[in-house]
Amino acid sequence: MVTPADGAASSRRDRKKRQTRDALSRAAVRLAAEHGAEHVTVDAISEAADVSTRTFFNYFASKDEAITGHDPTIGAEFRERVVTAPADLPPLEAIRRALDGVIAHVEDDREQWILRMTVIERSPSLLPRLLSASAADECALAHVIADRTGTSVETDSYPSVVAAVTGAVARVAVTHWATSDRPKPLHTTVDEVFDMLSVGLVAPTRPRRRR
Repeated sequence: MVTPADGAASSRRDRKKRQTRDALSRAAVRLAAEHGAEHVTVDAISEAADVSTRTFFNYFASKDEAITGHDPTIGAEFRERVVTAPADLPPLEAIRRALDGVIAHVEDDREQWILRMTVIERSPSLLPRLLSASAADECALAHVIADRTGTSVETDSYPSVVAAVTGAVARVAVTHWATSDRPKPLHTTVDEVFDMLSVGLVAPTRPRRRR
């Protein structure tokens, strides 16, 4: 039986782990911005975050993973929200609502996201790691969508298409929000891109040119 004390201790441990992971990722991004990703070492990241190299590898498999900042916990929590969304919600709406938790996490750390994006633009060698993580997340989401819709990833394209498209529009929303001089709230931008999807990506009406 789990007691309130056990639950509090577990919550503290989880919070401490998140803080350590964030400290390592921040140190990795800062060092990469200052010296170039190719010149950053795991030892330097660990020292900057005031932890041991052994601790670093409890959280990340490589320096590239720390710099790109992929957090599987956030992805797992997002997919769990999709799983537990009301069964009568269309897949896109279930995904949009599930994104609220991710949006809150990203919105609290805009400057870090901007710095990370700058580092990745300067260091193309990081792209394989980023693409691999995105592909893994999309594959996992496709299986969740398949379960919700009674389809199959192996025989139906629908789950994979939905996962890939929603992943793409979410990235577009974050990029616009992070790079805009006068950004709207991220949830507003996300709503806008999902609205585009829901109506079938209808092209905007262009004003007629006067002759």
